[in-house]
Amino acid sequence: MFVVTGSAGGIGSAIRERIEAEGRSVIGVDALDAEVRVDLATAEGRRAAVAEIGRVAGDALDGLVVAAGIGGSTGAPSSLVARVNYFGAVTLLDRLRPMLERGDRPAAVAIASNSATAVPLVDASLVDLLLAGDEQRAAALAEGMDGELVYAQSKLALVRAVRSRVQPWGDAGVRLNVVAPGPVLTPLTERALEHPVTGPLIREYPIPLGRWGARAWRSRGRGTRPLVRRWQLLLTSWR
Repeated sequence: MFVVTGSAGGIGSAIRERIEAEGRSVIGVDALDAEVRVDLATAEGRRAAVAEIGRVAGDALDGLVVAAGIGGSTGAPSSLVARVNYFGAVTLLDRLRPMLERGDRPAAVAIASNSATAVPLVDASLVDLLLAGDEQRAAALAEGMDGELVYAQSKLALVRAVRSRVQPWGDAGVRLNVVAPGPVLTPLTERALEHPVTGPLIREYPIPLGRWGARAWRSRGRGTRPLVRRWQLLLTSWR
């Protein structure tokens, strides 16, 4: 049994489809159109998600993908970006770890962003508060910051949080990784592209292959190729 947060759209839905194509069962977690419908921006929503996942899955999970996230130029409050992107991910990772430890060759993956390193870190105050687990102060600080900056720093904090957990998780028999995609055309990025300031900047970001990621694309006569490739699926399997 797998769990995918952010399963109703974008990268999360593509990951869900790819896992299900391998014959695995998936519990989706999202605000809408999911088996577990919760608000990951709140502590109550996260607790409800863990409780409902336990009810549906029993006492064990084989895989977890935390993909739920909010963009910085989508009109959402910056505090909400910090709450969902960092605390919504890390809280579920930590609270579902016991279930993963009882799973079959378990693994977990967090979806970060290349903006974690592409955006210069001039002031690490928000990152420090996120890593310290001080949600209220982090949200208050984020509220006065630019949304895209909060997005990048929340993803940077997520990368560092995962890195700090890798060894103890490995000692417990659970593989933990983080993926930092470049630009992927999802509903989140489509809204960001409409922003009068950040939209043009996003379009000008250099991409070595000259194309964005997408749920599926045509590739040199070899048919439609999925966003979630087999090498990504390997992060949540032993094959």
